[in-house]
Amino acid sequence: MRIAVTGAAGRLGGRVVQLLADRADVDVVAMTRRKLPAEAFPPQVEVAVADYTDPAALRAALKGVGTLVFVSSDGPDARVLMHHRNVVAAVAAEGVGHVAALSSVDADAASPFCYAVVNRLTEDLLLASGVPCSFARASLYIEFFQGWLTEARTTGLLRLPAADGRVSLVARDDVARALAVLAVGEPTGRHHDITGPESVDLAGIASITAEAWETPVTYVDIPDDTYHAETAATGLDPWWLYAFSSMFASVREQRWDRVRSDYTQLTGHSPLALRDVLAAHG
Repeated sequence: MRIAVTGAAGRLGGRVVQLLADRADVDVVAMTRRKLPAEAFPPQVEVAVADYTDPAALRAALKGVGTLVFVSSDGPDARVLMHHRNVVAAVAAEGVGHVAALSSVDADAASPFCYAVVNRLTEDLLLASGVPCSFARASLYIEFFQGWLTEARTTGLLRLPAADGRVSLVARDDVARALAVLAVGEPTGRHHDITGPESVDLAGIASITAEAWETPVTYVDIPDDTYHAETAATGLDPWWLYAFSSMFASVREQRWDRVRSDYTQLTGHSPLALRDVLAAHG
């Protein structure tokens, strides 16, 4: 079985490559945007340099590939969608038999979150292509939230514009494991919600953080314009300020308040909880 993985140089894609490379029945192609040192991947992994903006290179990387693990691109949403269109076109042109695609629990064109819109449009592109698909709709990553939690560990305050929104934070490694399992199976033709074991509001996340790290952390709900002003003052790129702000708007709409058993059904294991991941990185 020949399986390619996009975004293989990233943390999620790289972990999927490792998981698949451990299997004797899989030949792995790590697709990267630039050439990496030989030691970046296990020796048995084939590396294909294929930028998302280069349709010819994408097609060449996918020749003879039976399954593609499609990890999202990054950057501004219009650019990401262009990248994804190129990947879908290459998949269809090369006759790839199955795409196990990363998406999000909030995959909805009506969402205020820019990447939720991109994820839904990407799902629609794949379905319209006629290529058999399986979708791993992931919740927000614990590791992504850890940036704010680490700051709160120092200040004692978790200041975010999330109101009473609840989120089932999920470990990145669990998302990788779900994608790897989907990749080696038959196309399911549907989406699988990959969530954490519990959904809590930001006050609950602060409480769990305080317990795991044994330090006081209190959640303070702030208005969106205050978040904009304070975050802009840190010098964050305007695009990412917009992306984060739109994400918190989707949190306030309770779009991430979802706990499902799909991960356990796919892998036979329970998903990691926020307190477990924080304790391990204490």
